[in-house]
Amino acid sequence: MLAALAAGCNHDQTATTGNANATAANSPTTTVGPDNSEITTSVDSHGVRTETRTFKNNPRISKVTVTTRDGQRTVRATSPSGEEKIVNTTENVLEATGEAVANAAGFVADKTEDVAGEVGDKAEDAKDKTVSTSKKVGEKTVEGAKTVGDKTVEGAKTVGDKTVEGAKAAGSATKKAVKKVIP
Repeated sequence: MLAALAAGCNHDQTATTGNANATAANSPTTTVGPDNSEITTSVDSHGVRTETRTFKNNPRISKVTVTTRDGQRTVRATSPSGEEKIVNTTENVLEATGEAVANAAGFVADKTEDVAGEVGDKAEDAKDKTVSTSKKVGEKTVEGAKTVGDKTVEGAKTVGDKTVEGAKAAGSATKKAVKKVIP
């Protein structure tokens, strides 16, 4: 009886150890993935391997799940809003960037990103127009300064000519006065 009890205990221990090994082999493992993501891998009792890559802060994709069953691979991408799509790609979605996976899934960029891009483009256009207008204003200012400078020179010449004429006239009058005083 003691031998039967010992054999029964030994059998239970083997069964428990066997289940522990099976549980350890099938328990999910998590690793750090590229592009600020985590990859969790598990294999169920039927040999189906599931790899789930969760993106921590990608605005276009929240996770991608690769399921391999009987050699067939299925890739599903999930958007932050919960929309799920099957992805047909030869790219390794567990290593690709989140943007590449989102593009492969057909998830469009958020409209706020498009608007931000358009605002940036329009700001660039406005900058170009401002530079162009500034150049035109600068050219007009230079032309205006040249015109003012030319007019100033002409005015100075006129004043100078008048001054010379006045000095000649004054000199002539002075000569006449001196001749009168000194005959």
